[in-house]
Amino acid sequence: MLSVVETAFVSEFKLPSPCVVILVGPGASGKSTWAAEHFEAELVVSSDRLRALVGAGEDDIAASADAFALLEEVVRQRIGRRLTTVIDTLGLDRDRRVRWLELAREAGMPCVAVGFDTPADECRRRNRERTAKRIPADVLTSQLRSWASVKQELPTEGYDDVLQPTAVRVVPNAFVESTAAHARQSEAPMGLRFGLQLSRYPGGREGLASWIREVAERAEAVGFDAIYVMDHFRQIPQVGRAWEDFLESWTTLGYLAACTTRVRLGTLVSGITYRNVAHLGKIAATLDVLSGGRAVCGVGLAWFEAEHKAYGWPFPSVSERYALLEDALQVLPILWGPGNKPFRGKVLDVPDTTCYPRPLQEHLPVLVGGSGPRTLRLAGRYADAVNVFGDVAAVRKAAGYLGDRPVELTHLSTTLVGKDSQQLDELVRRLRPRNVNPAKYAASVNAGTVDDQIGRFRELSEVGVAEVMISLPDLATLDTVADVISAFRV
Repeated sequence: MLSVVETAFVSEFKLPSPCVVILVGPGASGKSTWAAEHFEAELVVSSDRLRALVGAGEDDIAASADAFALLEEVVRQRIGRRLTTVIDTLGLDRDRRVRWLELAREAGMPCVAVGFDTPADECRRRNRERTAKRIPADVLTSQLRSWASVKQELPTEGYDDVLQPTAVRVVPNAFVESTAAHARQSEAPMGLRFGLQLSRYPGGREGLASWIREVAERAEAVGFDAIYVMDHFRQIPQVGRAWEDFLESWTTLGYLAACTTRVRLGTLVSGITYRNVAHLGKIAATLDVLSGGRAVCGVGLAWFEAEHKAYGWPFPSVSERYALLEDALQVLPILWGPGNKPFRGKVLDVPDTTCYPRPLQEHLPVLVGGSGPRTLRLAGRYADAVNVFGDVAAVRKAAGYLGDRPVELTHLSTTLVGKDSQQLDELVRRLRPRNVNPAKYAASVNAGTVDDQIGRFRELSEVGVAEVMISLPDLATLDTVADVISAFRV
């Protein structure tokens, strides 16, 4: 726990979203000013503003009881909906503080107290200079006397942290520890590869070719090591609507081979049920030759049942698809090797594995997508890399399944990057769907500043990730992402 004194040395304290923040201190100690500087107005529940709502104004003392009753209800409703809530009142009543802390615990939300230990003389000076809401001198003296004991109580009440009114920012959980990780990257840099995943194709049919060329050229210029595309035949529901324009993956990669000169090219990932596996091997070998040895063959179990039904493909059981995936992982390297020896697996029979021209790469890399234990074990046995999702804890768990097997760990996430917190807030406001609150959207797209993202990716690299693949909600931020990539060029 950070004490009131210890936080004086933290330039910016990151609070996890959502959270409850209880402001505690005597009148004129700066609580409302500090809250307005660090939080959006809709996050702050202010007893003064509620007094104005139920009374004749913020200084209508006669309306205090009704204002506090309303404050309690608003706080209860917001915490019940797991919304970040900043409680701006005196906070000197221990019973109220404990009740708010209990509400936060019931909702599974972190709760911090911010203690405003402003000198008594400064509080009195500020109070005298007020033209409105001036506190009677005897009342302020009583509050200052109460604060002297309250500030001793705060560290014992069970908050996640007790803070000074330092600079704070509410961030998605992925970035709570990123400041320290960013510092580690600055002091002892680690290398990390970056891939750009394309999951949407805007601009209309006439402009798609030029759009994807411009994106690819820009991605290569800003330092991306690879470009990946989803292997689907219509847009998936997690990203958009079924009738959106959506390009076939391997055809698109062939076009990208002509648009670029350096980046590796692959699928994240090819559904194993979508093509004859030997045919998939031939496609990947052709891409490798035409791209100058830059192909990556991503394969996965295939999950989108509605897509199978729409195209008239059978959708085998999970166990049948696993058997097919295991056979595929074994036959693909045989197809890319010399000769034409036959392959017979559990469910796959390829009488003649002739595939010429062979890939330019001596070993065309195979990447498996998926985080389940069975998928990880298959990848560890047969593949060159496995792509996983989730936070650092989830990636660490996946790495545990792989053990000492010589397989690379890669990570895919949606990533929104802003130059600073102001630009990031503007991006969130502009991009979020109307029916999604900003905090939930920010968490869903890992919205963070350049420094936040450097810290997040450093944490991922520390648990074994060799390459991060990112899907950008706004491709106009490619130049900003360049600042993140450059931090990992060692």
